[in-house]
Parts: sequence; structure tokens; C-alpha cells
Amino acid sequence: MGARLPAALAGSALLLAGTVSAHHSFSAEFDANQPIALTGVVTTIEWKNPHVWFFIDVTGDDGAVTNWGWEMGSPNGLMRRGWTRNSMKIGDVVSVEGSRAKDGASRANARVVLLAASGARLFAASSQGQTP
Repeated sequence: MGARLPAALAGSALLLAGTVSAHHSFSAEFDANQPIALTGVVTTIEWKNPHVWFFIDVTGDDGAVTNWGWEMGSPNGLMRRGWTRNSMKIGDVVSVEGSRAKDGASRANARVVLLAASGARLFAASSQGQTP
């Protein structure tokens, strides 16, 4: 049993190292000089560490629908800003302001989320370091 503990700890350390190295800085993925504001219908919410992600379907002027992914802060950071797991639900209409992905993909880092149903304006605990 004594030999199993070091092996288990080493395995856990490797898993943790993979998780930590997967985390990124804002500037590695997003461009603060590419602000974006979109309104759409929430399709998915991933409430997990290290960042909460949500996805919205946005209908363009041509009628084409694009699914946009929005990164927010950690669950703990969002809760400190007034969020709960029930603040935003699938099917809700939201307006989001943030910074677009550097690679031009349909992803962005959210700064502010406006919930249409309640009119609540919630800050996204963004890794941009901006304050409300």
C-alpha cells in the first residue's frame, strides 16, 4: 500500500499540470482592440473551472445563424459579481459586449452580459482585468 500512494500522487500531479498549462492569459487568445457586441439566444452554458463559457445563436443581417462562444471568468469570480448558475438559462435572449478572438473565430471574451428578460446587467469577471 505504501508504494501506491507515491504513484497516485505523481499521477494526480500530472493531471493537475495538464489543467494548469491549458489555462491562458487574455492577450494570448483575445484582442482588446477588437470590441464586439452581439445579441442572441443562449444555446449552451458550461459552468466549470477555469472559465465559464456560454454559447449564443446570433442571426446575421443575411438571416444566417452563427453560434458564438463567450468566455467569462471563473465560477467563483462570477458569483462574487452577482451571478448564480440560474442567472442565465438556455433559451434566454442576451446581449453581450466583449473582445473578439484574435484568430477571427466565432469566440469572444465577455465583459458585460445584459439579460433581456430581467434587464439585469452583469459583469463577466473577465480576464481582461476591467472593473465595472
